[in-house]
Amino acid sequence: MTGQRRTSMADVAELAGVSAQTVSRVVNGSPRVDPATRERVEAAMAASGYRVHRAARALRTGRTGVIGAVVSTLATVGNSLLLQSVVDEASVRGYAVAIARIGAGGPAEAFDRLREQGVDGAIVVNEASALLRDVALPADLRLVVVDSPPDERYPGVATAHAEGAALATAHLLDLGHRVIAHVAGPASSYAATERERGWREALAAAGCEPGPVMRGTWSSASGFDAGQQVLDAVTGRAAVTGVVVANDQMALGMLRAASERGMSVPGRLSVVGFDDVDDAANYTPALTTVRQRFDVLGQRAVAAVIDGADAGSRQVVDAPLVVRASTAEPATS
Repeated sequence: MTGQRRTSMADVAELAGVSAQTVSRVVNGSPRVDPATRERVEAAMAASGYRVHRAARALRTGRTGVIGAVVSTLATVGNSLLLQSVVDEASVRGYAVAIARIGAGGPAEAFDRLREQGVDGAIVVNEASALLRDVALPADLRLVVVDSPPDERYPGVATAHAEGAALATAHLLDLGHRVIAHVAGPASSYAATERERGWREALAAAGCEPGPVMRGTWSSASGFDAGQQVLDAVTGRAAVTGVVVANDQMALGMLRAASERGMSVPGRLSVVGFDDVDDAANYTPALTTVRQRFDVLGQRAVAAVIDGADAGSRQVVDAPLVVRASTAEPATS
């Protein structure tokens, strides 16, 4: 493997101590390779400088080794984390990812752009799923949709948003809170709607009326604005003592609003977020939150689009509660 000669599969096989057929399976994203062997082959590919020749693979397998990701925005933390997990899992399986953002031409234009790149299928991410409800889907493009209501037209992968929000609300109820507010995400978001549903259902099951609802845009700035309204309710007649916030970024804004008002969290107000982003443990105070398992979502979405999943099938990923310092029993006075 010296000079200018292109590294071959045989070279990789020799270095990894496997057969050339095993290397071929790894290159072509076959699930018939155990994880330890796949990791050894990928390490050998990296060490030897082997590069997949996508045009040759397309001729051999009928696949280009590229999958698409359709998004409505790249600005939200949730979208970024999910896309990262999609790219990571696709790479493990020898695939590249082409991203198409939905613009003025709607989903159809995004699908056309992906067709031009010869993708083997596409994953529609989060908020973009709402734009599929009233459009004809491309019959020639395999789709998997992340975070969408059940739909017989395509397979779906989703977080258990309602169940996660219910866990967050039940946690506050168990601590003794009885007036619990909610900072919701955008009304057009499936995830936001489901999280609000989980909050409402947990309160109803406990015989509690819903506290006030404010709506944000997933950003910390919108959480700060909503936080001002929640904090007014803390000192007002509603006597709010806890709040379930639909994502960690808005919860960060809520914590800032409380700090600027001189209101202790969790002394006067307990706050729960949603997502468990890496920084959540380093908020002040460390944020109690619901964990979205973005790595699992990405793995299952990539597997569904590469291996093929039945239209109408649905995989739901659990969302566990992570208890930290931002929640406590309500103050007694």
